[in-house]
Amino acid sequence: MDRIVASSSSRAGSLLSTHRVLRNTYLMLALTLAVSAVTATASTVLRLPSPGMLITLVGFYGLMFLTYRMADRPAGILCTFALTGFMGYTLGPLLSSLLAAGAGDIIMLALGGTALVFFCCSAYVLTTRKDMSFLSGMMMAGFVVLLVAVIANLFLQIPALSLAISCLFILFSAGAILWETSNIIHGGETNYIRATVSLYVSLYNVFVSLLSILGLSSRSN
Repeated sequence: MDRIVASSSSRAGSLLSTHRVLRNTYLMLALTLAVSAVTATASTVLRLPSPGMLITLVGFYGLMFLTYRMADRPAGILCTFALTGFMGYTLGPLLSSLLAAGAGDIIMLALGGTALVFFCCSAYVLTTRKDMSFLSGMMMAGFVVLLVAVIANLFLQIPALSLAISCLFILFSAGAILWETSNIIHGGETNYIRATVSLYVSLYNVFVSLLSILGLSSRSN
């Protein structure tokens, strides 16, 4: 009898912990998206220059590394805001060019599409509670394919390849959202800062990829 009570108590505690991580992750994600939106708006309105590929990569991976290192400390929250704020700033020049070309509707469509992808993926996992751990192997393979394709396109600059890469990024990011959400509700991820960063990066990639696809489509018409 004592074992049954202890087991029930343990499951209840685990479920409570999972709900806490999920709640904190979504709250933190909302805050980081707000910070990113503010810096993106400021960068767009002030017409700040693009940081360039090198600074963007160094800033992203440097802040990502720092955030993961500090994820178990209060300073990890500040690192998360620094990372997402920086990524919002990098969006400014892209948004400015679209607005200057009179393509503001593309931005709104990309925002709506990003929200739809996130809602559908999250809702599916949360309602079915399906274990998506089987996606890890496919995502690793997908990451390698994307890396090779991106490097190849740096030299080839083929519009069709750019379109294919954007589509693959959306699929890869949707898989990452499914996997990360499943990881949280099944107790595989217990740190809401790491979970937030993972979901944010997926949303960022979906948004930028949709902007690229819609931008290419509008130019071809």
